[in-house]
Amino acid sequence: MLYPIMEPKAPHAERKLDAPPGTPAGSARFPASPGLPPPYVDERLVEPETREEMVRGQRLQAAPANPEHGDRHTEVDRLFGTHVAPSYVASTDLLTRAGERSDFATDSCIRRAGIDPRTGFRYLEELALEIVNEQSLRHMVERAEDLTACGVRRLLAIFVKKGEVAEWSPSEHRFVPLDLDGTIEDPTLVRPLPVRALLDAAVADDATIDALEAKGNPRLAEKVAEGRVQGRAEGLVEGRAEGLVQGRVEAIETLCELLGIPFGPPERAYADSLDADGLAGLLLRIKAERRWPASATVTR
Repeated sequence: MLYPIMEPKAPHAERKLDAPPGTPAGSARFPASPGLPPPYVDERLVEPETREEMVRGQRLQAAPANPEHGDRHTEVDRLFGTHVAPSYVASTDLLTRAGERSDFATDSCIRRAGIDPRTGFRYLEELALEIVNEQSLRHMVERAEDLTACGVRRLLAIFVKKGEVAEWSPSEHRFVPLDLDGTIEDPTLVRPLPVRALLDAAVADDATIDALEAKGNPRLAEKVAEGRVQGRAEGLVEGRAEGLVQGRVEAIETLCELLGIPFGPPERAYADSLDADGLAGLLLRIKAERRWPASATVTR
Protein backbone atom coordinates (compact mmCIF):
# COMPACT_ATOMS: atom_id res chain seq x y z
CA MET A 1 0.00 0.00 0.00
CA LEU A 2 1.22 3.51 -0.81
CA TYR A 3 0.25 6.54 1.26
CA PRO A 4 0.58 10.20 0.17
CA ILE A 5 3.10 12.31 2.08
CA MET A 6 1.73 15.76 2.76
CA GLU A 7 4.97 17.41 3.93
CA PRO A 8 6.69 19.91 1.60
CA LYS A 9 9.06 18.45 -0.91
CA ALA A 10 12.60 17.88 0.27
CA PRO A 11 15.19 20.32 -1.11
CA HIS A 12 16.92 17.63 -3.16
CA ALA A 13 13.74 17.14 -5.17
CA GLU A 14 13.95 20.69 -6.54
CA ARG A 15 17.50 20.65 -7.89
CA LYS A 16 18.11 21.08 -11.58
CA LEU A 17 18.60 17.78 -13.39
CA ASP A 18 21.43 18.23 -15.86
CA ALA A 19 22.42 15.55 -18.34
CA PRO A 20 25.78 13.92 -17.60
CA PRO A 21 28.77 15.32 -19.51
CA GLY A 22 29.32 13.76 -22.90
CA THR A 23 25.77 12.45 -23.25
CA PRO A 24 25.03 12.14 -26.99
CA ALA A 25 22.22 14.21 -28.42
CA GLY A 26 18.97 12.26 -28.68
CA SER A 27 19.94 9.74 -25.98
CA ALA A 28 17.57 11.13 -23.35
CA ARG A 29 15.09 8.59 -22.09
CA PHE A 30 12.18 10.97 -21.48
CA PRO A 31 10.57 13.73 -23.52
CA ALA A 32 11.53 17.05 -21.92
CA SER A 33 9.05 19.77 -21.15
CA PRO A 34 9.87 23.22 -22.60
CA GLY A 35 12.75 24.75 -20.67
CA LEU A 36 13.48 21.60 -18.61
CA PRO A 37 16.33 19.13 -19.15
CA PRO A 38 15.41 15.45 -19.46
CA PRO A 39 15.71 13.28 -16.32
CA TYR A 40 17.88 10.19 -16.34
CA VAL A 41 17.36 6.78 -14.78
CA ASP A 42 19.42 7.48 -11.64
CA GLU A 43 18.47 11.14 -11.15
CA ARG A 44 16.47 11.17 -7.91
CA LEU A 45 13.29 12.95 -6.88
CA VAL A 46 13.08 11.02 -3.58
CA GLU A 47 15.55 10.01 -0.93
CA PRO A 48 17.06 6.56 -1.73
CA GLU A 49 16.98 3.83 0.94
CA THR A 50 13.77 5.26 2.41
CA ARG A 51 10.17 4.33 1.68
CA GLU A 52 9.62 7.46 -0.39
CA GLU A 53 8.39 7.26 -3.95
CA MET A 54 6.97 9.81 -6.35
CA VAL A 55 4.38 9.12 -9.03
CA ARG A 56 3.46 12.04 -11.28
CA GLY A 57 4.43 14.62 -8.71
CA GLN A 58 2.69 12.98 -5.75
CA ARG A 59 5.10 11.99 -3.02
CA LEU A 60 4.15 8.59 -1.55
CA GLN A 61 5.19 6.44 1.38
CA ALA A 62 5.53 2.73 0.57
CA ALA A 63 4.19 0.67 3.49
CA PRO A 64 5.65 -2.67 4.65
CA ALA A 65 4.05 -5.68 2.98
CA ASN A 66 1.34 -8.04 4.17
CA PRO A 67 2.18 -11.78 4.01
CA GLU A 68 0.32 -12.15 0.71
CA HIS A 69 2.60 -9.58 -0.86
CA GLY A 70 5.79 -10.37 1.03
CA ASP A 71 5.62 -14.12 0.37
CA ARG A 72 5.17 -13.62 -3.37
CA HIS A 73 7.95 -11.04 -3.40
CA THR A 74 10.41 -13.55 -1.93
CA GLU A 75 9.49 -16.19 -4.52
CA VAL A 76 9.79 -13.73 -7.41
CA ASP A 77 13.20 -12.56 -6.22
CA ARG A 78 14.37 -16.18 -6.07
CA LEU A 79 13.04 -16.93 -9.56
CA PHE A 80 14.49 -13.80 -11.14
CA GLY A 81 17.80 -14.39 -9.38
CA THR A 82 18.16 -17.95 -10.70
CA HIS A 83 16.70 -17.27 -14.16
CA VAL A 84 18.68 -14.12 -14.97
CA ALA A 85 20.71 -14.58 -18.15
CA PRO A 86 24.45 -13.91 -18.43
CA SER A 87 25.31 -10.19 -18.73
CA TYR A 88 22.07 -9.27 -16.91
CA VAL A 89 21.42 -8.59 -13.23
CA ALA A 90 18.27 -8.90 -11.10
CA SER A 91 17.30 -6.25 -8.55
CA THR A 92 14.71 -5.77 -5.80
CA ASP A 93 12.94 -2.46 -5.07
CA LEU A 94 15.22 -0.61 -7.49
CA LEU A 95 14.42 3.11 -7.75
CA THR A 96 13.97 4.25 -11.34
CA ARG A 97 13.37 7.75 -12.63
CA ALA A 98 10.35 6.97 -14.78
CA GLY A 99 9.52 10.52 -15.82
CA GLU A 100 9.99 14.16 -15.03
CA ARG A 101 7.67 13.80 -12.02
CA SER A 102 7.97 10.05 -11.31
CA ASP A 103 10.65 8.27 -9.31
CA PHE A 104 9.60 4.89 -7.91
CA ALA A 105 10.60 1.24 -7.63
CA THR A 106 9.13 -1.96 -9.01
CA ASP A 107 9.12 -5.04 -6.79
CA SER A 108 11.60 -6.98 -8.95
CA CYS A 109 13.35 -6.28 -12.22
CA ILE A 110 16.12 -7.41 -14.56
CA ARG A 111 18.46 -5.06 -16.42
CA ARG A 112 21.67 -5.32 -18.37
CA ALA A 113 24.73 -5.27 -16.13
CA GLY A 114 27.14 -2.36 -16.17
CA ILE A 115 26.88 1.28 -17.27
CA ASP A 116 25.07 2.47 -20.36
CA PRO A 117 27.74 4.39 -22.37
CA ARG A 118 25.04 6.54 -23.96
CA THR A 119 24.01 8.10 -20.65
CA GLY A 120 26.71 7.36 -18.09
CA PHE A 121 24.09 5.77 -15.83
CA ARG A 122 23.09 2.18 -15.20
CA TYR A 123 20.99 0.48 -17.84
CA LEU A 124 17.24 0.80 -17.60
CA GLU A 125 15.45 -2.35 -16.55
CA GLU A 126 14.08 -4.41 -19.44
CA LEU A 127 11.79 -6.80 -17.55
CA ALA A 128 10.00 -5.59 -14.41
CA LEU A 129 7.35 -7.07 -12.13
CA GLU A 130 4.88 -5.63 -9.65
CA ILE A 131 2.98 -7.57 -6.97
CA VAL A 132 -0.52 -6.19 -6.58
CA ASN A 133 -2.36 -6.92 -3.35
CA GLU A 134 -3.89 -3.77 -1.84
CA GLN A 135 -2.91 -1.28 -4.53
CA SER A 136 -5.62 0.19 -6.76
CA LEU A 137 -5.73 -0.65 -10.45
CA ARG A 138 -5.55 3.06 -11.28
CA HIS A 139 -2.33 3.32 -9.33
CA MET A 140 -0.84 0.36 -11.21
CA VAL A 141 -1.93 1.74 -14.59
CA GLU A 142 -0.20 5.05 -13.90
CA ARG A 143 3.03 3.27 -13.00
CA ALA A 144 2.75 1.04 -16.07
CA GLU A 145 2.23 4.05 -18.33
CA ASP A 146 5.26 5.85 -16.92
CA LEU A 147 7.51 2.77 -17.07
CA THR A 148 6.53 2.07 -20.66
CA ALA A 149 7.03 5.70 -21.65
CA CYS A 150 10.54 5.77 -20.18
CA GLY A 151 11.56 2.62 -22.07
CA VAL A 152 10.95 -0.39 -19.82
CA ARG A 153 10.31 -3.13 -22.36
CA ARG A 154 8.03 -5.47 -20.36
CA LEU A 155 6.03 -5.11 -17.15
CA LEU A 156 4.46 -8.13 -15.45
CA ALA A 157 2.04 -8.03 -12.54
CA ILE A 158 0.94 -10.66 -10.04
CA PHE A 159 -2.62 -9.95 -8.88
CA VAL A 160 -2.50 -11.84 -5.60
CA LYS A 161 -6.21 -11.85 -4.75
CA LYS A 162 -7.17 -13.08 -8.22
CA GLY A 163 -4.38 -15.66 -8.41
CA GLU A 164 -3.52 -14.14 -11.77
CA VAL A 165 -0.36 -13.16 -13.63
CA ALA A 166 -0.73 -10.48 -16.29
CA GLU A 167 1.42 -8.36 -18.60
CA TRP A 168 0.91 -4.71 -19.40
CA SER A 169 -0.09 -4.15 -23.02
CA PRO A 170 0.58 -0.57 -24.19
CA SER A 171 -1.49 -1.14 -27.32
CA GLU A 172 -4.51 -2.37 -25.36
CA HIS A 173 -3.77 -0.09 -22.40
CA ARG A 174 -4.49 -2.81 -19.86
CA PHE A 175 -2.94 -5.75 -18.01
CA VAL A 176 -3.57 -8.86 -20.13
CA PRO A 177 -3.81 -12.15 -18.13
CA LEU A 178 -1.26 -14.82 -19.04
CA ASP A 179 -1.98 -18.54 -19.41
CA LEU A 180 -0.95 -20.15 -16.12
CA ASP A 181 0.23 -23.21 -18.07
CA GLY A 182 2.37 -21.07 -20.35
CA THR A 183 5.89 -19.70 -20.01
CA ILE A 184 7.54 -16.28 -20.07
CA GLU A 185 10.30 -16.15 -22.66
CA ASP A 186 12.67 -13.20 -22.71
CA PRO A 187 16.32 -12.44 -23.57
CA THR A 188 16.90 -11.50 -19.93
CA LEU A 189 16.06 -15.08 -18.83
CA VAL A 190 18.36 -18.08 -19.17
CA ARG A 191 15.34 -20.29 -19.90
CA PRO A 192 11.56 -19.84 -20.18
CA LEU A 193 10.00 -19.12 -16.80
CA PRO A 194 6.76 -21.04 -16.08
CA VAL A 195 3.96 -18.59 -15.37
CA ARG A 196 2.59 -20.82 -12.63
CA ALA A 197 5.95 -20.65 -10.80
CA LEU A 198 5.09 -17.05 -9.90
CA LEU A 199 2.13 -18.33 -7.88
CA ASP A 200 3.05 -21.86 -6.78
CA ALA A 201 6.08 -22.50 -4.52
CA ALA A 202 6.39 -26.14 -5.60
CA VAL A 203 6.51 -25.16 -9.28
CA ALA A 204 8.98 -22.42 -8.36
CA ASP A 205 11.26 -25.05 -6.77
CA ASP A 206 11.27 -27.10 -9.98
CA ALA A 207 11.81 -24.01 -12.12
CA THR A 208 14.74 -22.96 -9.92
CA ILE A 209 16.45 -26.32 -10.39
CA ASP A 210 15.83 -26.22 -14.15
CA ALA A 211 17.31 -22.71 -14.36
CA LEU A 212 20.41 -23.70 -12.39
CA GLU A 213 20.87 -26.68 -14.69
CA ALA A 214 20.50 -24.43 -17.76
CA LYS A 215 23.18 -22.11 -16.34
CA GLY A 216 25.54 -25.04 -15.79
CA ASN A 217 25.66 -24.57 -12.03
CA PRO A 218 28.81 -26.48 -10.94
CA ARG A 219 27.39 -27.75 -7.66
CA LEU A 220 24.20 -29.02 -9.29
CA ALA A 221 26.24 -30.68 -12.05
CA GLU A 222 28.41 -32.32 -9.37
CA LYS A 223 25.35 -33.67 -7.54
CA VAL A 224 23.85 -34.98 -10.78
CA ALA A 225 27.14 -36.68 -11.67
CA GLU A 226 27.33 -38.23 -8.19
CA GLY A 227 23.81 -39.58 -8.61
CA ARG A 228 24.64 -41.09 -11.98
CA VAL A 229 27.78 -42.79 -10.65
CA GLN A 230 25.87 -44.15 -7.66
CA GLY A 231 23.09 -45.39 -9.93
CA ARG A 232 25.56 -47.15 -12.21
CA ALA A 233 27.29 -48.77 -9.25
CA GLU A 234 24.04 -49.99 -7.75
CA GLY A 235 22.89 -51.26 -11.13
CA LEU A 236 26.15 -53.13 -11.61
CA VAL A 237 25.90 -54.78 -8.20
CA GLU A 238 22.27 -55.71 -8.78
CA GLY A 239 23.11 -57.01 -12.24
CA ARG A 240 25.92 -59.16 -10.91
CA ALA A 241 23.70 -60.54 -8.14
CA GLU A 242 20.93 -61.36 -10.61
CA GLY A 243 23.44 -63.02 -12.93
CA LEU A 244 24.82 -65.11 -10.08
CA VAL A 245 21.34 -66.29 -9.04
CA GLN A 246 20.37 -67.14 -12.59
CA GLY A 247 23.63 -69.04 -13.14
CA ARG A 248 23.09 -71.17 -10.04
CA VAL A 249 19.48 -71.98 -10.99
CA GLU A 250 20.73 -73.11 -14.40
CA ALA A 251 23.46 -75.21 -12.74
CA ILE A 252 20.86 -76.95 -10.53
CA GLU A 253 18.64 -77.60 -13.55
CA THR A 254 21.58 -79.10 -15.49
CA LEU A 255 22.64 -81.30 -12.56
CA CYS A 256 19.09 -82.61 -12.13
CA GLU A 257 18.93 -83.44 -15.81
CA LEU A 258 22.23 -85.37 -15.64
CA LEU A 259 21.11 -87.28 -12.51
CA GLY A 260 17.60 -87.94 -13.82
CA ILE A 261 16.01 -85.87 -11.05
CA PRO A 262 12.68 -84.23 -11.96
CA PHE A 263 13.01 -80.45 -12.32
CA GLY A 264 9.55 -79.23 -13.20
CA PRO A 265 7.63 -76.07 -12.33
CA PRO A 266 7.45 -76.85 -8.57
CA GLU A 267 11.21 -77.40 -8.32
CA ARG A 268 11.89 -74.25 -10.34
CA ALA A 269 9.49 -72.26 -8.17
CA TYR A 270 11.34 -73.44 -5.08
CA ALA A 271 14.73 -72.59 -6.60
CA ASP A 272 13.43 -69.15 -7.63
CA SER A 273 12.47 -68.48 -4.01
CA LEU A 274 16.10 -68.78 -2.87
CA ASP A 275 18.88 -66.21 -2.95
CA ALA A 276 22.38 -66.92 -4.27
CA ASP A 277 23.58 -68.46 -0.99
CA GLY A 278 20.48 -70.67 -0.69
CA LEU A 279 20.93 -71.91 -4.24
CA ALA A 280 24.58 -72.73 -3.55
CA GLY A 281 23.50 -74.84 -0.56
CA LEU A 282 20.79 -76.59 -2.60
CA LEU A 283 23.30 -77.42 -5.35
CA LEU A 284 25.72 -79.00 -2.85
CA ARG A 285 22.96 -81.14 -1.30
CA ILE A 286 21.80 -82.40 -4.70
CA LYS A 287 25.39 -83.34 -5.55
CA ALA A 288 25.83 -85.15 -2.22
CA GLU A 289 22.42 -86.89 -2.03
CA ARG A 290 21.97 -87.37 -5.80
CA ARG A 291 18.30 -86.61 -5.38
CA TRP A 292 16.07 -83.67 -4.66
CA PRO A 293 16.43 -82.97 -0.90
CA ALA A 294 13.44 -84.07 1.14
CA SER A 295 13.49 -80.82 3.10
CA ALA A 296 13.18 -78.88 -0.15
CA THR A 297 9.52 -79.71 -0.31
CA VAL A 298 7.52 -78.81 -3.34
CA THR A 299 3.88 -79.19 -4.18
CA ARG A 300 3.22 -81.18 -7.29
